[in-house]
Amino acid sequence: MIYSTSPGAIAIFAFFVLSVLALSFFLGKRARSVSGYFAAHGQIPWAVNGIAFAGDYLSAASFLGICGLIAFYGYDGFLYSIGYLAGWIVALFVIAEPIKRLGKYTFADALDAKFNSRGIKLTAAISTLIVSVFYLIPQMVGAGALITPLLGLPHWMGVIMVGVTVTLIVVTAGMVSTTWVQFIKGSLLVLFCAVLTLMILNRGFHTTATNNDPANRPFRILSEAEVLATGEPVAALGEWAGRPYIRMHSPDGTITAWRKIVGPSGKYSEAQMLVNTAKGVLVNGKPQTLDNDLHSVGTLASLPDGKTDTGPLGPLSFLHTLNESTVVTWTKETIKDADGSTTTVFYQVPRKGSDLLTPGASPTFSGVRSKDPWKKLDFLSLMLALFAGTASLPHILIRYYTVKDAAAARKSTLMGIAAIGFFYILTLYLGLGAMTSGSLDPGDSNMSAPLLAKSFNPTLFAIISAIAFTTVLGTVSGLMMAGAGAVAHDLMETLFKVKMDERSKVRHAKSAAIGLGIGAMVLGILFKSLNVSFLVGWAFNIAASANLPALVMLLFWKRTTAKGISAAVFVGMLSSLTWILLSAQCFKDVYGLDPKSSPVPFSQPALVTIPLGFIVLIVVSLVTSKPRAE
Repeated sequence: MIYSTSPGAIAIFAFFVLSVLALSFFLGKRARSVSGYFAAHGQIPWAVNGIAFAGDYLSAASFLGICGLIAFYGYDGFLYSIGYLAGWIVALFVIAEPIKRLGKYTFADALDAKFNSRGIKLTAAISTLIVSVFYLIPQMVGAGALITPLLGLPHWMGVIMVGVTVTLIVVTAGMVSTTWVQFIKGSLLVLFCAVLTLMILNRGFHTTATNNDPANRPFRILSEAEVLATGEPVAALGEWAGRPYIRMHSPDGTITAWRKIVGPSGKYSEAQMLVNTAKGVLVNGKPQTLDNDLHSVGTLASLPDGKTDTGPLGPLSFLHTLNESTVVTWTKETIKDADGSTTTVFYQVPRKGSDLLTPGASPTFSGVRSKDPWKKLDFLSLMLALFAGTASLPHILIRYYTVKDAAAARKSTLMGIAAIGFFYILTLYLGLGAMTSGSLDPGDSNMSAPLLAKSFNPTLFAIISAIAFTTVLGTVSGLMMAGAGAVAHDLMETLFKVKMDERSKVRHAKSAAIGLGIGAMVLGILFKSLNVSFLVGWAFNIAASANLPALVMLLFWKRTTAKGISAAVFVGMLSSLTWILLSAQCFKDVYGLDPKSSPVPFSQPALVTIPLGFIVLIVVSLVTSKPRAE
């Protein structure tokens, strides 16, 4: 999809970014000591810390990824919201107060509080780094997705821009700056998304007779005889996704694809398509321009009772009306010809609103409806990872060290849950509003929320995009703080016994942050085509598998040993990471291989690797514990 920029949008974006950097430099003088740099001296008010929790947790995956998944697949994307929010129950009732009492600066501090074990420090630090890196990737992907339409820059430049900005935030002021950046962006994100939701409800739904006429939709339906009667030479005749198709090559070099849509009936539909040829990028066989682009003007084929406009709707009537409507949705497929060349085809398919509001409509959650037991297990495994992963994320856990005591930790968790829960309710309306706005980018689901704002006015688009960018800044800065602490505090000082005074320790942490920033930029460029919520699911799997068994057993089983914790963290981390790298989804989206060649039965490992971590910890602790006196 082609995007146009405006000086106003650039000015609003620049104001947000420069304000964040100015705040960071202003607070830099308060982060000279180790306590100031890693934990903001433990003096952050609990209410501010609670909103900062929301700012840290509501990442690019929450705003861009979930809204995009709902916009393209309906209710299935909202299942991510449910899973992310449910995980805070574990954080509130199991983790919040004990982690504050046990730790000082990092996640490894809490695990090693009773043991002083080099093994725990090593495995916990490596786990922190791996989880942080996997969580950094989708944030950087989201940043690149925002920069392209807002500033007209390529994806890689957006990734570098956020990488440099966030590195400056972490290097200048550490946790003090990170906390206040997260507080500000969390407040703005919830506020403006609430405003956007009200605008969606006030606009309601509308369709016209033109949209109801198939001949005037962005795709046409003809018989095979009518297709061939056009007189244009057939460039390719075969199958894509198991259905016959005809690709026709006009004398002027333009291309049109026709796909059989109804079994043996002989009906073909003209598919909107994006192809790379010697003449450049083409859409519908014509050069891609702002007017001839991959977007639809109207995406509601019909409303209940033959209406063409609903007017303003309430929250419940909005969902009820959509349930009774027919929505035209986007689908993307890739055709691979015998000569090895590929063509990416985008086409629209009418679907019942009731189908989109029922779980199982998307490929990710198809296991809900599937009779295949492996697909059902894949779905259950992902939901388990989302539920168990929140309380295991290192960049979330270290935020408990920024308040003064366990009571403040509990209060800030409650405040965070309230803000996060309210936001996740809004994501359902934001995603469905984007689905029916006619402003989707079929090639980039991550842009659904900003383009929804653009459907109202360009200024709102600029504001929402700038807030989304600061959302990335807040989350990435928290992840880099966790990684920097793991390197300087856990590995260098505690494990390898490098003697450092406070100033040199902070300096080494800043150097580690710079290294993490560079690595995050490289990975953000390499993984640009994947949905950010999907990528975050991997991070949750690894965090829950590596960290949750050790945390829970340390708190509630007195016979837990240092070797048991080290073994559980190592086995959970290694098994989940290996499973992900061997999964069908990774084979398809990362390696470009046939997903059927994957050696693991389903893609999400948590259902196997979390219990494995508990079993390993129990067995190793029993073997290595000292015998009790008679």
